[in-house]
Amino acid sequence: MYILDNQTNTLVEAEIVKGTLQDMPLKKNGWDFNWRAEIKETGKEVFILRLLSDDSVQGALSLRKHQGMLTMDLVEIAPHNKGQTDKRYKYVAGCLIAYACQESLKLEGNYRGYLDFVSKTVLIGLYRTKYYAQSTIGQKMYIDPIGGKKLIEEYLNRKKDEK
Repeated sequence: MYILDNQTNTLVEAEIVKGTLQDMPLKKNGWDFNWRAEIKETGKEVFILRLLSDDSVQGALSLRKHQGMLTMDLVEIAPHNKGQTDKRYKYVAGCLIAYACQESLKLEGNYRGYLDFVSKTVLIGLYRTKYYAQSTIGQKMYIDPIGGKKLIEEYLNRKKDEK
């Protein structure tokens, strides 16, 4: 998979791997969530998106299986990837969410391919327009298998020459 380096306008290779305690970013370094506490929670799997060139963590994702469905508990991009104009790398959140959708397709049963999550109110519109999410009640949202497959194609199957 590739993410876009905003400084050079080139795609750089990245990977998503299951995180370890040592991989987890720290709140004191500007991250919003306590990823070290998250990875220790029973029933959760935490993944990181890192650059292949230097292993630097660009984003993190926490997933758990809940009532036959895959739930995205947390997703966060590195502090230097936030903002509209000065972010270092683009596509990090899209890659992480697409990865979660890909994992949801591995489930068996009625909820195969569905990813549910609770959005911050301010992000609901973004999830709807950019990540094909649909609202249920309040801030609860989900991405269905059709939207998930679109995200996988767009973010995880991107070719080196596509921006």
